[in-house]
Amino acid sequence: MQRIYEAAAYGPQGACFWADTVPPMDWAAPSAPRHVEVAVIGGGFTGLSAALHLAQDGVEVAVLEADHPGFGASGRNGGFCCLGGAKAPHALLRKRFGDEGLRAWCQTERAAIDTAAGLISAHGIEADTHSEGETLLAHTPRAWASLKTDAETTPALYAVTPRLTPQEGLAAEGLGGPFYGAMTTPLGFALNPRKYHVGLARAAQTKGATLHGHSPVTALRREGGKWNLSTPQATLTADRVILATNGYSSEDLPDWLRGRYMPVQSSVIVTEPLTEMQRAAAGWTSRQMAYDTRQLLHYFRLLPDNRFLFGMRGGLTATPRAQRAISARIRREFHAMFPAWRDVTISHEWAGLVCLMARLTPFVGAVPDHPGLFAGMGFHGNGVAMGSHAGLMLADLVQGKSPRTPYPVALQTPPSRFPLGRFRRALLAPAYLGAALFDL
Repeated sequence: MQRIYEAAAYGPQGACFWADTVPPMDWAAPSAPRHVEVAVIGGGFTGLSAALHLAQDGVEVAVLEADHPGFGASGRNGGFCCLGGAKAPHALLRKRFGDEGLRAWCQTERAAIDTAAGLISAHGIEADTHSEGETLLAHTPRAWASLKTDAETTPALYAVTPRLTPQEGLAAEGLGGPFYGAMTTPLGFALNPRKYHVGLARAAQTKGATLHGHSPVTALRREGGKWNLSTPQATLTADRVILATNGYSSEDLPDWLRGRYMPVQSSVIVTEPLTEMQRAAAGWTSRQMAYDTRQLLHYFRLLPDNRFLFGMRGGLTATPRAQRAISARIRREFHAMFPAWRDVTISHEWAGLVCLMARLTPFVGAVPDHPGLFAGMGFHGNGVAMGSHAGLMLADLVQGKSPRTPYPVALQTPPSRFPLGRFRRALLAPAYLGAALFDL
């Protein structure tokens, strides 16, 4: 594999809390060559959703996961099933795709949440869901003014009316902290991502999909109208292939991917369970999933067992020195936001890779000039809903069907390459600096 970070970035990166909440799954590696109609590279939300929907349609499908089940971003994210998937602001989406294109994208954001909720309901997945939509907290007076403007445009784009809470009303809602107001949009919910992942996997297997673990695809080539997928154990052939590797992609699987995605690290800490007195001391008693208005945002929520999850952007590298620095930084920023919890024990800390795209929009569709190859990737840290939805759309596309859900131009547009090629990580430092200055 050809990857652009140090090897540690693609490893476990700490002790993930979610792994403690489910028994380990075991997907056997392929033991002999085999042909399937569709092979899926990547066993996260996108890959499992695609496999599940394909199997439901009677398609023979096999998933190849490079490591153990739930190893990647789907097993270690913050558990926010919410609007999102693109980093491009609405104004840029309108400029590129017009008013109709923007509306279609916003409808897809809603549909993505519905897809995840529908999967949970249809397959009886116990995912510890909670939170009535999402709450966005203003970190400056200017940001609060912007939220009030956003609240005026939300009904037309998302067909819901958000609720605004001024600074003086935050305490009554259990939203303590250095915030100037909040906007709560009644769409989405929080969940335990590893339990959701386990539920999707079991549903896919029940419907007939084959799931293989510890089976990295080391070569992908097309010969004689078929795709050959080499793994350390055996070579599979497939009529069609879905790439669902997102931030854990390799530059040469296939070469078309080279330079078209940007993995970035995100860091998370989880506290020991907080007592009622500790929660009251900080003024945070809400079960809402929340994040602030910074460009380099913080995301946080009170878990069902009263632990507190707090996440933010990760380091620029995965060296031991950089990891120590980001570990210290996330604690500083957590304590600055919630000083009453300065002495609370951090029980778990980990990091993982999310995936950005140069156009700031995901890609879901056929890979240009590669017959029978499809991809779903670039969810910009919001892959719980949009990744699940991408799998649904890909299941239709690989069968030659029109997607059963709206398919906006924003998702159909093939990703362009970042400047600097394999050195493109160098773009992150100035981008982070600019975002930090904007956040002041």
